[in-house]
Amino acid sequence: MEKLIERMRKHNAEDNKSECPKAANSDPIPVSIDELKDVLGERIGFKTSYDINLREMVFCGAKTAILCLNGLSNDELITLMIERFSYTSEIPEGMSLTDAFSKLIIPHIQVQPFRTLTEIIGAVFTGSTAVFFEGEETALMVDMKNYPSRSTEEPDLERVVRGSRDGFVESLVVNTSLVRRRIRDPKLRFETTKVGLRTSTDVCIGYIKDIADPTLVKAIHNRINNITIDGLPLAEKQLEEAMIEKSSWSPYPLVRYSERPDVVAAHLLEGHITIFVDTSPSVMVFPATFFHHLQHAEESREAPVVGTYLRWVRFIGVMVSIFLLPLWYLLVVHPELKPPFLDFIGPKKMSEIPVLVQFLFAELGIDLMRMASVHTPSPLATAMGLVAAILIGDIAVKTGLFINEVILYLAVAVLGTFATPSYELGLANRLVRLALLIVTSIFGVSGFVVGTTLWLIYLVRLRSYNSPYMWPFIPFNFNGMMAILIRWPVKKDNKRPSLVKPLDHTKQNN
Repeated sequence: MEKLIERMRKHNAEDNKSECPKAANSDPIPVSIDELKDVLGERIGFKTSYDINLREMVFCGAKTAILCLNGLSNDELITLMIERFSYTSEIPEGMSLTDAFSKLIIPHIQVQPFRTLTEIIGAVFTGSTAVFFEGEETALMVDMKNYPSRSTEEPDLERVVRGSRDGFVESLVVNTSLVRRRIRDPKLRFETTKVGLRTSTDVCIGYIKDIADPTLVKAIHNRINNITIDGLPLAEKQLEEAMIEKSSWSPYPLVRYSERPDVVAAHLLEGHITIFVDTSPSVMVFPATFFHHLQHAEESREAPVVGTYLRWVRFIGVMVSIFLLPLWYLLVVHPELKPPFLDFIGPKKMSEIPVLVQFLFAELGIDLMRMASVHTPSPLATAMGLVAAILIGDIAVKTGLFINEVILYLAVAVLGTFATPSYELGLANRLVRLALLIVTSIFGVSGFVVGTTLWLIYLVRLRSYNSPYMWPFIPFNFNGMMAILIRWPVKKDNKRPSLVKPLDHTKQNN
């Protein structure tokens, strides 16, 4: 036994340095299994945390320790590996245990040697399995992850009538494979890094090498690598705020979120850059403008004429959700502004409560009901809706708390909010609606005009990763604006948007 250990040590000193990715001067792996257990007890809570397993066995006459985590490693694969180890009685002369087991014995596609304990611990906490040999300064990392994951069902926020029904899940590997299934281009790149001093969350940057702007890819890489944060327990949202510091207080989303693989694949083909965060089913798309948040997959699933019609209906709904209430309030307070054909607008009987207060109460009530519906268990959701619609809404009108027109126009505005494809954009527009309603009630026509102007100026000044937020409206781009207004047939839509500065501007040769 002693001769075997001595032979291994000499072999490690000569050969293993060239095979391992990093030197182990500052953080060596203990060559003694007993010493290893003491170090693991101090650093990761071995024998304290129940989910840390260290299986000790003897193979080829050497003590061996197999380290893994319950719930993150595949027990069946580990058992098969141990069974394969038990059939091995000796190793070829001149080979160390790590060389022999990694090259000849372990039947797995991803086996990597490491010489630092920090690397091994980091790999184990991602679900991999580590194999330590007595007397060896090198340990083997075998990728046997088994993350808990749900099925790839269609996301609730991006449902379509016709189309694929799969969606992203909380597993990074599954999400990238869903995109790779749709884009079988060897130029598609998925580059990973880790963010978070404590969580070490896997972050993946996806792009097509010969299409995406390399300057933007490098800038996003640098921004992510320079993030110093404890962790990303809330995944993509915290990463977005850490990356976009100057506009972190903006209510408008500066990146587009999507849970549909086909939508992400379409953006990659246009030259966008995507960011996947482990434990999150939402993928970020860079850069994203105001009009990107108005797009929906349903438009591309229908005929071009129908898709264009649906797009225009959606645009009208978004504008109604912002301007309908301020304009109606303005015409009610200032009836001299109404043209003759709009004489029917306005309540026939006023309530004792000011109209502005009614709107504010109704807005807060709708937000309260929305939050209640999120937190209400599914069997009680129907009962909650009946309470909100009948016991609150109907009785509030009959008692004179609200007038009928307030409920009517607020309901239409809320429908426009729900028709907004981006949930984040809908919430931001709701805040703008409240602000315009307040300034209109205080300053009248001038308040509405100035408020709308300031809102547009604010949007024009916003930038999504150094890209104009209101492109192609401001700065105006004719081709880009026509692509926004019209859902072109596939053969006609042969140019990538200049916003992303693609290396290849043509989608296809006609």
